[in-house]
Amino acid sequence: MSFGYEEQELVELLEEADVTDVKDLMVFNDDVNTFDHVINTLIRVCNHSAEQAEQCAMIIHYRGKCSVKKGEFKFLKPMQEAICDAGIDARVV
Repeated sequence: MSFGYEEQELVELLEEADVTDVKDLMVFNDDVNTFDHVINTLIRVCNHSAEQAEQCAMIIHYRGKCSVKKGEFKFLKPMQEAICDAGIDARVV
């Protein structure tokens, strides 16, 4: 298969885009933390609105986990550590 210059450049750009690995910051349910604590932590750490944090807390409670942020590992890791420091189980996956 033969590609023209512009097509080859597009293929290379798409391949570079695949290299950027988008991860999820996943927060898990527990029997210890209150809704208010989880909501306030998501607002403080992830810069969520109150409504967004409340929705995530409900999903965490009823489904057992929720992706609260997406991005590159280096962007999510400090948030994950701050959430864990607040006593909430969170992982970058």
